[in-house]
Amino acid sequence: MNTRFSFVDWFRHSSPYINAHRGRTFVVLIEGEAVAGGRGESLIQDLALLHTLGVHLVVVFGIRQQVHERLASDGIEPIRHQGRWVADEAIMARVERVAAEQRLWLEARLSVGLPNTPLHGIELTAVSGNLVMAKPLGVREGVDFQRSGEVRRVRASAIRALMAERSLVLLPPLGFSSTGEVFDLDAAEVAQKAAVALGADKLILLGDADGLRGDDGTLLRQLTPVQAEPLLSCLASGDEVTRHLGAACEAALHGVARAHLLSWRDQDALLGELFTRDGVGTMITQRRYEQLRPAEVGDIGGLLELLEPLERRGMLVARSRERLEHEIDDYLVIDRDGMVIACAALHRFADGKTGELACVAVHPDYRSDARGERLLAEIERQASREGLENLFALTTHTAHWFIEHGFMPASLESLPPLRRDAYNHARKSKVLIKSLGDRTRLTSA
Repeated sequence: MNTRFSFVDWFRHSSPYINAHRGRTFVVLIEGEAVAGGRGESLIQDLALLHTLGVHLVVVFGIRQQVHERLASDGIEPIRHQGRWVADEAIMARVERVAAEQRLWLEARLSVGLPNTPLHGIELTAVSGNLVMAKPLGVREGVDFQRSGEVRRVRASAIRALMAERSLVLLPPLGFSSTGEVFDLDAAEVAQKAAVALGADKLILLGDADGLRGDDGTLLRQLTPVQAEPLLSCLASGDEVTRHLGAACEAALHGVARAHLLSWRDQDALLGELFTRDGVGTMITQRRYEQLRPAEVGDIGGLLELLEPLERRGMLVARSRERLEHEIDDYLVIDRDGMVIACAALHRFADGKTGELACVAVHPDYRSDARGERLLAEIERQASREGLENLFALTTHTAHWFIEHGFMPASLESLPPLRRDAYNHARKSKVLIKSLGDRTRLTSA
């Protein structure tokens, strides 16, 4: 493979995302394990790149791993309850010290212009402060959590003011009370609450796992909070995946457009998720990332791009922009994050009994998940609702697909007169027809 041109191709496909992310607010959680595992430097480079592309960044950093190591070296075994440790004075002293060290390390790395990297010379202003207010967890099931707390509120207006000055905002997993106390917080909760308070466009949670997987081990690319709930109930309380999934679902339910579960172990995960159409991890969203819907005039450019290769190969009759504009109400599309990846049309005729299934097309990269079948099923439902009794299709290349889905070979004479008169004899398209009688009776029952 020519590396230069594969990069150029990737860059062309990423350019819509570069434009879409500019001016957006992303809250990114980096767990302490990522820094302990040697991934801190490369993640900082990725964050610097996002900053130069105009993304407003709030970075929450975890310190769990570093605190565990400090406690172990000091011979302290924390009491754990309900997935949290009880932060007594001895533990809290080490939490504060580690948080300060990690914040200073991050600020230092963000201040040196990233030497020996493609981003050398870029100046970043990193700012932290008393931006998260907290309250104590208190006594739960007879256990006093002492200095372990939860988020009371995030000072969103102060953070927005800092981002407006092009500052990258750092949030440690600490919170401050109105009485001057400092509380140990769960980093995932800080990230989730910050994302909700800021109305962030994305919440990105970088942990050990590369996302969520189904029973067969397949990575689950997209879930709604409702779909994720059964998975959440099966996970162990307090472990990282549970905390991240819970934070992602809460954020999605409270207005954050998209929450992403990624692995810090994959050095390409952050940019791969943000600048490729299919991403690399699991996304939790209330909105559908891929949806089947009626076509709109704004889809015509995407339709032309989808259909042109098939028209060039003679698989479809060429359709002009003007024709698509005239017939746009006949079309259904599958939209994947703003890209038309599949389409089909239902053309009606004056007899009111017959419809034509036309222009069935699926992008080559997305032919493995039965999208053609989804379009066919929706066209059939639509035709049945309108009282049509038969669907016909004309095809030169894919007769077997139509036959597999209930169409039968038919003669030219079985077509409506208007369509029969317009038949292109030079193409010699096969005629196939499917009766909707059973479906019509079921629909009207």
